[in-house]
Amino acid sequence: MNKRTRQLFFIIITSLSIAASATEIEPPFGIRHYEIGQAKNFNLPDIDGENFQLDSTRGKWVFLHFWASWCGPCQEEMPTIQRLAETFDDNMLKIVMINTAEDEDTIFTFLSAINVDVNSLMDMDGLVTEVWKPRGLPTTFLINPEGEVKYQAIGGREWGNPIYINFIKQLVSN
Repeated sequence: MNKRTRQLFFIIITSLSIAASATEIEPPFGIRHYEIGQAKNFNLPDIDGENFQLDSTRGKWVFLHFWASWCGPCQEEMPTIQRLAETFDDNMLKIVMINTAEDEDTIFTFLSAINVDVNSLMDMDGLVTEVWKPRGLPTTFLINPEGEVKYQAIGGREWGNPIYINFIKQLVSN
């Protein structure tokens, strides 16, 4: 390769790497890049008795959230997830809540008591939780429209905070 060809090659490679990194959105503190490939599909009932399949969410970002009523941080962040649900249209961001190993009465009573109107799936036997392996509760995964897990947040968050709202707005508009 002559000098001019090498320079041109270097410019092209540099431009491509800059363009690729520009499309990567940097998450705020507490959310980490977590690229593990395709999201594992599951089928679970919600508290209204309807069946839900994760694969049905293709084409939109998914906020996949594992929680339990006995979990203190889960209790604290539930109202902020409600605000998140009110901020984003269901066609832009699908909020999928999975209660881990509790019965329907416990889930319904808890959500009613804290005045949260976000539907939740019931993983009563804990099998979906075992497959996804959240490292504690609450744990949230953000899945892109192609069905790939991209981000993870372990522990409670103030999801209604503008830092998180703006981050998710960037994701869904990208």
